Amino acid sequence: MSSDTTATAPAADTGARTPEAVGVITDARGRIDDLDGRIIGLVQERMAVSAVIQRERIASGGRRVNLSREMEILDHYRGQLGRSGTALAMTLLELSRGRV
Repeated sequence: MSSDTTATAPAADTGARTPEAVGVITDARGRIDDLDGRIIGLVQERMAVSAVIQRERIASGGRRVNLSREMEILDHYRGQLGRSGTALAMTLLELSRGRV
């Protein structure tokens, strides 16, 4: 009986109705968790690189933000990912601007 409970418990967590689907979903979720960790690491790296650029720009007498460069980035993300890409790019730009 405990194997029936074990088989239905993961199904409730995954929404799947068969053990095969539970396995596929569980494996795919593990891959997504790994990808999310890598994405977060890349975003943190992007933020650090952006901080270097901002520091150098300000030290040389420039402005903290380069709006024409930000427009290039927005266009790139929109071109690659569609309208949702613009929202993602805006979030990345906001994170990378640092604290005011």
